Amino acid sequence: MHPDLTARAARNAAIQERAAAEMLAIGVDQAFVATLVNTFYDRVRAHPALGPVFDARLDGRWPQHMEKMVAFWSSLAFRTGAYGGKPVQAHHGVANMTPDLFPQWLALFSQTLDDIAPSPEAKTWFMTTAERIAKSLTLSLFYNPAVDDPAGR
Repeated sequence: MHPDLTARAARNAAIQERAAAEMLAIGVDQAFVATLVNTFYDRVRAHPALGPVFDARLDGRWPQHMEKMVAFWSSLAFRTGAYGGKPVQAHHGVANMTPDLFPQWLALFSQTLDDIAPSPEAKTWFMTTAERIAKSLTLSLFYNPAVDDPAGR
């Protein structure tokens, strides 16, 4: 193997090992990630504002979405790089998605973590990550510099 590839593989293994140790220290394992995703999306489906938006987009594809979300959150938590999707592109063109849904999504995520997180540190880690994701998606999907620029008003 080429020395650069060997060094990259070793670096990636060290990152994953560190992430696994950090997650273990706060009580997070793969089983918790799956429980979090399944519990949260069960609640999303029952939510009066979020449910219809998700159901319209994922009708007949919920099992695939759940697998993808477990892979997504596992990849983030354990730094595996296993998730190869494109979240911004996946959310473009979703019917009836508005910026005001993101705070509701975050509130529901927080409530879910309140109910099932194995530790306060786990809740903090997942909420911080979710808030960063929500902000990124909101900016990517709804920010319009021509409209939002204070100098242009």
